[in-house]
Amino acid sequence: MKVLVLVEDYPSKKSQALMYVHVRNQYYKKKGIQVTVLNFRTKENYTIDGVNVITLNEYKTNLKKYKDYILIAHAPNIKHHYVFFKKYEKNFKNIMLFFHGHEVLKINKVYSKPYKYVKQNAIKKIIQDIYDDIKLYIWRKYYTKIAYKSYFTFVSSWMYNEFLKWTKIKPEVIENRYSITYNGIGKEFENTCYDESKEKRYDFITIRANLDGSKYSIDIVNELAKINPQNTFLVVGKGKFFEYNEKAENLEWMDKVLDHTEIIELLNKSKCALMPTRTDAQGLMMCEMATFGIPLITSDIPVCYEIFDTFKNVALINNENIKENNLQKLYEKIKGKKEKNRKYFYENTCNKEIEIFKNILGGI
Repeated sequence: MKVLVLVEDYPSKKSQALMYVHVRNQYYKKKGIQVTVLNFRTKENYTIDGVNVITLNEYKTNLKKYKDYILIAHAPNIKHHYVFFKKYEKNFKNIMLFFHGHEVLKINKVYSKPYKYVKQNAIKKIIQDIYDDIKLYIWRKYYTKIAYKSYFTFVSSWMYNEFLKWTKIKPEVIENRYSITYNGIGKEFENTCYDESKEKRYDFITIRANLDGSKYSIDIVNELAKINPQNTFLVVGKGKFFEYNEKAENLEWMDKVLDHTEIIELLNKSKCALMPTRTDAQGLMMCEMATFGIPLITSDIPVCYEIFDTFKNVALINNENIKENNLQKLYEKIKGKKEKNRKYFYENTCNKEIEIFKNILGGI
């Protein structure tokens, strides 16, 4: 079986972009699938961890080579994916589409209001709304047209419902041609377990790549730290949040981005992960933490009820009434839950995708 994977960007020596797609592709390879990635941003072909990555020009030069491939597209956008579809979609018998978030959402309606210090341009906001209307109109027409040979994969039921809401595609158009298939977690979180016996330096730890996105709720973390002076908090991530907001005295900020090994090291130095969120399609980092086994506190928004429904080490807080949340009481309730939850293991996520390749899309 052969697959051609379309991505806006991809991991390389200089980037860790879309690592969740790369980990998925490595799993495909281990299962005997031939994987080629078309990275729209790369200017040269390269190989990473045994996965071949090509340029758009490379594909154009060798069109016939890929005629028997299943086409896979992650987070399709108008600028690159749609243009590619229009020119080359007829060359593929089967297409699998993965929806991860913004690509089928009305951004200003779904995402939380930006922090005040993040410069907002009224004109840009209007342009974003116009662009989203055009984007959603195009996808509604196009996905309806190619539905007969496509399969639609959503990383949560929330993502599926939002897709229908904003594209206005009728459910019957993709009936029996879609599934909810969660992103799998990194192998490090599958293969290792939280060590409760290690000495703890922090009571609560929050790890985010971008502190300035309001959906990541660093303001809630900072407020919780202020009203819980008896506890120690660690926030890890890049951003300007604490340049514009007074940092709680009992909160330590680590201004960096971590790899999986560093994340695990810090989690083992912490009693509980604190990961409030205002919007998430799945929340992969939270899934990795919860599977690792550390007690996790996140937000009581619909997607979190779905994502963590089988996790005994997860508790939910109310984003709107921060002072009413008793962190210590919640932690005491979920600590010591050592059962390894396998919901997001690749055997339960990627295996489902491979079955779709074989049984529905006709892969050989």
